[in-house]
Amino acid sequence: MSKIHLNRNILILHLTILIWGFTGILGSLISVSAIHLVWYRVAIASISLLAYFLLTKQTVVVSRKQFLQFFMVGAVVGLHWVLFFYSIKVSTVSVTLVTLSSVTLFTAILEPIINKKRIALLDIVVGLVIIVGIYTIFSFETHYLVGLLAGLGCAFCASIFSIANARMVKKSSPTLITFYEMLGACFWISILMLFTGDFNAEMKLGQQDLIYLLLLGVVCTAVAYVMGVAVMKELSAFTVALTTNLEPVYGILLAMLIFGQKETMSGGFYLGACIVLGAVFTYPYVKTKLEKRQKDLIIRKLH
Repeated sequence: MSKIHLNRNILILHLTILIWGFTGILGSLISVSAIHLVWYRVAIASISLLAYFLLTKQTVVVSRKQFLQFFMVGAVVGLHWVLFFYSIKVSTVSVTLVTLSSVTLFTAILEPIINKKRIALLDIVVGLVIIVGIYTIFSFETHYLVGLLAGLGCAFCASIFSIANARMVKKSSPTLITFYEMLGACFWISILMLFTGDFNAEMKLGQQDLIYLLLLGVVCTAVAYVMGVAVMKELSAFTVALTTNLEPVYGILLAMLIFGQKETMSGGFYLGACIVLGAVFTYPYVKTKLEKRQKDLIIRKLH
């Protein structure tokens, strides 16, 4: 790959992550409840992805087993987004995005258990550092306890569906997986709304909410996903992992720029945020270095 092509892909990746970071801003701006917001989002994303398949003349046919897998994971995706937007509405964009960074902690614990592997010492150390960071935030921002707990639940769900997707993507197209997960999320949230009576007048959208939801469903979900998948095929997993960690940074900066005083937090919050983000950023770099060292040792022993 030429340097110009590489730089273009990195730029597209940063743009994609900036768009993902903007998701939290839209969640704060949209006036409907978290569950209504997610229902609209997944419905719009499903329609957008279906349009993408039709325009590119790609098939949406999958096996019954794959369909059920994607559909069930869609339930976890739906819960993840409901908790994400609920956390934003009861706290702030900054609190939610930093707490969401704990997905690294949950993945470090859950992935070895699910895949029946030993938990690495580095994963334990990074997990402990993230716990310290989140505890620091909580100790200074106790009035955001519900938002912090919802953010942690959101991160837990993100870890579950990320591990599931990592397995499923080996046998199916990432875009197909997303399409059926969006449909699944829409279906399960619709079932929940039927039981809770949430198909009501509160779903009514103003013109501003409709514009924001279209941006959220089309640009921040469908388009951003297609862009992300396209560059992830060209860039290394390390580059993608490290750059993706900028999402909370971009999101917090955008929130401070747009909401100003509302997003101004205590010094303790920023200390905790630095601890969490520092651990998240350092993790892929140190892990890559350790894996390279282990490979070098194996090669030396063979020679």
